Amino acid sequence: MNEPITYHQQTKGKIQITPKRRVTNAHDLSLAYTPGVAQVCQEIANNPDKDKDLTNKANTIAIITDGTAVLGLGDIGPRAAIPVMEGKSVLFKELGGVDAYPLVLNETDPQKIIALVEALAPNFSGINLEDISAPRCFEIQQTLQQNLSIPVFHDDQHGAGIAILAGLINALKVVDKNFSNIRVVINGAGAAGIATAHLLFEFGCKNLTLLDKQGVLHPQQSGMNPYQQKIAELTNPAVTTSLKDALVDADVFIGLSSGNIVSQEMVQTMAQNAVIFALANPTPEISPQEAQSAGARIVATGRSDYPNQINNVLVFPGLFRGLLDNPQTQLTTQLMFKIAQNIATLVEDPNPDNIIASPLDIKVVQAITQSFNA
Repeated sequence: MNEPITYHQQTKGKIQITPKRRVTNAHDLSLAYTPGVAQVCQEIANNPDKDKDLTNKANTIAIITDGTAVLGLGDIGPRAAIPVMEGKSVLFKELGGVDAYPLVLNETDPQKIIALVEALAPNFSGINLEDISAPRCFEIQQTLQQNLSIPVFHDDQHGAGIAILAGLINALKVVDKNFSNIRVVINGAGAAGIATAHLLFEFGCKNLTLLDKQGVLHPQQSGMNPYQQKIAELTNPAVTTSLKDALVDADVFIGLSSGNIVSQEMVQTMAQNAVIFALANPTPEISPQEAQSAGARIVATGRSDYPNQINNVLVFPGLFRGLLDNPQTQLTTQLMFKIAQNIATLVEDPNPDNIIASPLDIKVVQAITQSFNA
């Protein structure tokens, strides 16, 4: 039996509920449950905002998925998504001190998912959407953020975009290039790809080419969803047809798609001091060894067993720590810029094998929460 299976099977998963209060005698029972808890319930009924003082709600979020876009595995369903959601729950607690409940939904209809999350919302102070396929994820996130009074964060959009921007800030320092004059190719026009393209464009990178399975997105292309149509209006100043064509003279490749789709020959056509973020999981678009031997100056992946891991795990524990501690804060583009810049500063002297901090570095959460200070 392989190690990941054994790791999970030995403890039957990775999380459990541990009480903050012990119940060891009749008096404890009378306070934790009946009759004493009735007074607490009445207090909340009279003053609803006190639920954050009298329950764990102030530190509690939900991790919501329908299992339609899990890692690089795709639509594997809600039950198969549970291990990933449990893993995120562990990381939320270990790194950010946030209590996160994984909730997988046996439902894929956007309106029904919205209704389910809205019905569950009174339990939580934040919602983390995860591994919901595009374009449905955009509608779900935007509608919930509009309808709920708590932050709704889609990790595949916002977390990925922030981590990529942080890594790219330092990568460009190493290769001595600027956002204003680089050409970036992003492969993958789903949630992460579209959100990353928007974030980089707003940060000053105007020369972007975005591709999906059919090739380069451009305004005249048929069959795009509204979110792809919108980003196509901002990207692809020179229309090409394929990833191979798009990579010619590109400074940066960002892969948010599937494994083993970039060859060494394609890397060799890129600009000098090329930067490759091959972030598909578990198999990168090209292996670091192949990319480097083909001439890439900097290579990053989404994996923890290679240098330069760029993964949303770098972002979500600290971001929700900040959102819970500053409940009136909205996740704006400017705040995402600030978070990415603060993460980037943790690497004092970037080099090809060290452009991004480790998600296990306690300074990462501190850097993110400091971003919330005016």
